[in-house]
Amino acid sequence: MIPTRRALLGASLALPALPAAAQTRLNTLHMFIPAGPGGGWDGLGRAIEQVARGANMVGTMQFENVGGAGGTVGLPRFVSQRRGRGDALMVAGSVMVGAVLTNRAPVGLKDVVPIARMTQEVGVVVVPASSDIQDIAGLLAAFRANPGGVAVAGGSAGGTDHITLGLILKALGRNAREASYVAFAGGGPAQAAILGAQVRAGISGYSEFAEQIKAGRMRALATTGETRSDPAIPTLKESGLDVVTANWRGVFAPPGIRPEARETLTRFMTEIHALPAWRDLLQTRGWDDAFLAGADFERYLQADIAATETVLKELGLA
Repeated sequence: MIPTRRALLGASLALPALPAAAQTRLNTLHMFIPAGPGGGWDGLGRAIEQVARGANMVGTMQFENVGGAGGTVGLPRFVSQRRGRGDALMVAGSVMVGAVLTNRAPVGLKDVVPIARMTQEVGVVVVPASSDIQDIAGLLAAFRANPGGVAVAGGSAGGTDHITLGLILKALGRNAREASYVAFAGGGPAQAAILGAQVRAGISGYSEFAEQIKAGRMRALATTGETRSDPAIPTLKESGLDVVTANWRGVFAPPGIRPEARETLTRFMTEIHALPAWRDLLQTRGWDDAFLAGADFERYLQADIAATETVLKELGLA
């Protein structure tokens, strides 16, 4: 999400890839999504299901979506109802790291068991196709003139999208607290607000808006990566702003599971990551491979929480 995160990602060591043939099979897997359908977390959960079923790695797979406040509404439910269950996983990521801090939530990622970080995705800044803003320069001019007059849709408060907007305003010499940020529980509702011109712009993971951009219903102004994800879309950095962010997503087990259950779930995700079908899916979805498992993921998470807390305090968001 921030320079510290990029450095951590570059320094991370993934587990050695296993042979392409999967060996672990779960009879039942409950996938908990602490967000509404249609967003990035839901997308990752469904992608895991698609690959696992294709490789005959799972029998019955059930989904539960409980959205709200960057996952902090659903997280306590997962912790309390799935405690000790070795047949359950929750999808979460950097958005929840920020949301827990911003909302001062009593239950956080410290209360679940890290299994694997799976993907990383840059964000994209968009406007509805009907907007009078034609490029990123036009949006930045609007921010300079009156940040509070430019409503921007995104994910939950304190998440990657919110932090990206705060960093943009800070780079423009404005105060992040001047932002008019409209938080939504998932990518679906944010899309609806943008397409309906209820807001002037939006920020989210590229894959969440890709179809609307391709269909011409949204105009992509800039991406948030270090380099271009799409040759036709400039980055914020090359547009004159020293802002680079990315959104990681992964899976977590409930607290209280036995060591052997944690080992099985980690092996399950490691084998999924090693499958050619998973690599193909990453390319199709436009997700970057950010695989990290076990103790390496746990150390990354602790460092990421500390780095995010620092940034949120600087931006007045925590």
